[in-house]
Amino acid sequence: MRKIKGFTMIELLIVIAVLGILAVAVLSAINPIEQINRGKDTSSRSDAEQLLSAIDRWYTSMGYYPWRSGPTAGSDTQNWLRITSSTAWTDDVGNNVLEKLSSGGSAELKASFVERIVGSGYNYLFVYNGGEAGNSTYICFRGLSNAFQTEAKDRCDGTKGSIPPDLPRANVCDVELDGKTGQYLTCLP
Repeated sequence: MRKIKGFTMIELLIVIAVLGILAVAVLSAINPIEQINRGKDTSSRSDAEQLLSAIDRWYTSMGYYPWRSGPTAGSDTQNWLRITSSTAWTDDVGNNVLEKLSSGGSAELKASFVERIVGSGYNYLFVYNGGEAGNSTYICFRGLSNAFQTEAKDRCDGTKGSIPPDLPRANVCDVELDGKTGQYLTCLP
């Protein structure tokens, strides 16, 4: 009699079960939601850098910040502002700052960039400048991933870096955003 070689049904089920257990272990280690949020945070950091760079280029070429209408008008102070729409951020006479920085003004930013950062569902950016000589302009955002939240919290706690003296801690450390308390913001520069 001829013997047929192959796997039995039980052996196949055991292999499938082991592969399933390994797949679950790998997915828990990778944590796809955390990875997606980290990617969004990296994108927000890049957008913050791009906006900050546009503000710096404007200041270098014009001699004043874009939230001022001219070199002798207004103030260098930019109160804590959450950029939620393209019309929400205006200079001292009501001109749209993002429009000044984009195609309608100096073309430091692309219109598609402005549309993205003010669009619904975007992780909004915040802008601040204390207005004193030597103060920096800060662009901040709330980290969605645990990694970015931990990094920002460590800066607030002083365990890894610190908050610059010209950036109010009350704006970036343990704040309430969108109904969530205990949020920490990542700020550039």
